[in-house]
Amino acid sequence: MGIKLGILGLGTVGTGTVQLLQDNVGRHSLLQLVEIHRVGVKSLDKPRDVTLAKSVITTDLESIVNDPEVDIVVELIGGLEPARELILKAIQNGKHVVTANKAVISRFGAEIFTLANRQGVYVMLEAAVGGGIPVIQPLKQSLSVNRIHTVTGIVNGTTNYILTRMQTEGSSFDAVLADAQKLGYAEADPTADVDGWDAADKISILASLAFGGRINREEVSCEGIRQISKTDITYANNLGFVIKLLAIAKKVSPTDCTLSVRVHPTLVPKTHPLANINGVYNAILVEGEPLGQVMFFGPGAGAGATASAVSSDILNLVARLQTGQISAPLDPLLGCSHQDYCQIAPQSELTARFYTRFLTLDQPGVIGKLGTSFGKHGVSLESIVQTGFQDKLAEIVVVTHDVKEGDFKQALEEIRTFEAIDSIPSSLRVL
Repeated sequence: MGIKLGILGLGTVGTGTVQLLQDNVGRHSLLQLVEIHRVGVKSLDKPRDVTLAKSVITTDLESIVNDPEVDIVVELIGGLEPARELILKAIQNGKHVVTANKAVISRFGAEIFTLANRQGVYVMLEAAVGGGIPVIQPLKQSLSVNRIHTVTGIVNGTTNYILTRMQTEGSSFDAVLADAQKLGYAEADPTADVDGWDAADKISILASLAFGGRINREEVSCEGIRQISKTDITYANNLGFVIKLLAIAKKVSPTDCTLSVRVHPTLVPKTHPLANINGVYNAILVEGEPLGQVMFFGPGAGAGATASAVSSDILNLVARLQTGQISAPLDPLLGCSHQDYCQIAPQSELTARFYTRFLTLDQPGVIGKLGTSFGKHGVSLESIVQTGFQDKLAEIVVVTHDVKEGDFKQALEEIRTFEAIDSIPSSLRVL
C-alpha cells in the first residue's frame, strides 16, 4: 500500500523535499512506498527544479487538505496564515501533518495539538527547529528520562553568520547585514532574524518539549542584535568572550517548574561549547541529570538540511501507517499531549551577569559615582575600567557579578540621569 502525500509549497524546502523523495535509491526502503499525490503552489507557470506531472500540481491548496486520498499533509509554505488554517483543516479531516513552520507551532501549538489529539493524528515538526539537526525527536524520546534543567541554543543561522563575520573581520553590523542579504543568508526584511523573533519561536518549541508543558510565546523575552557594535565585539574578545545570540530555556529552581525562556545577545566564554559555533551553523546544548551535557550541531537551514528533517518525519509516519500502529491513543513519545502551561518567571526576578558600556564626559569622579549608584542598588561589580576615548567622550566598561536583573535595570535608570553620562551604547548579559 502506497502512502500518499499532499505537499503545500514548492519553494526551497518543498523542492528539496521532492528531490529527496524522488531520489530514494540508497535511502531507507520505506521511502519507496511514498507517493507524491498532490503539490500546492502559488503559480503554475514558475520554472521548477523538479519534474512533476501537470496533474499533480495545483494552486488550490485547500483541495489538497480536503482530498480523501491524501494520508499525510506536508506544510512548507511558512508564515501564519493560511498555514494555520490549512493545518487545522488537514487535522480535522484525519490527516497526519508534517511541518517546518516554527512560527505557527510556537504561536498556535495549543490549538493545533489539542485538535490533533482529539482527531488521533500526529503533527510532526523536526524541521521547525535547527534545520537538519535531529533534536525534536531526541527531546521527545531519547532524552525524555532525564531531568533537563537547561536548553541553550544558537538557533538562527542569519544572526550567527552576521556576528561571526563582525568578529573575524571587525566589520559593522550594517555592512555585514547588507552583504548577507546579497548572498541570500538574510531576507530583504531581516526583522524576524535580527530582532530575535525566529529564535524565540524555536526556543518556545524546545522548552515545551524539554520541560513537558505548553509555552505562551508572548511571555518569551526577546532581544536582537541590532545594537551590537564592533567595539563591543572587540572588548568582549579582550575579556575572553565571543558574542552570540542565544536562545535559553532554563529551570529557575530545581524544586518547582518555573522557567526562564529568553533570547538575547550574550557574552559567551571562549571555553564554552557554543563559543566556536560559527557562520550559518546551529547548535543546541541540552543539560540535565543524569545525562550531563549533550550538544546537537549541524546546518540550521538550507534545502538539503531541512528536507532531511521533513523526510525523516514522513518516514516515521509511513512506518506506523504500514504496520497499523497509528490508532488512538497516540504514542506519547511521538505525539505531543501537553495540556498545562509552564510558568514563565518575569525577567526582573532573574539573576545574570552584565557587561555594560558607557560614554561619559571626561570629568573626575565619574567612575566613583557609577560604583556608588550600582552599590546602592545591590549590584556587585567584577570590574569597572576606563578603556579610552571616543569623540572626546570617555568610554567606561563595567562587568558585574551575578545580580538580580530588576536591581541592575533600576541602577541603570538612575545612572542615565547623571549629567556626566552621554549614553549607554550597550548592555549585554554574560553567560
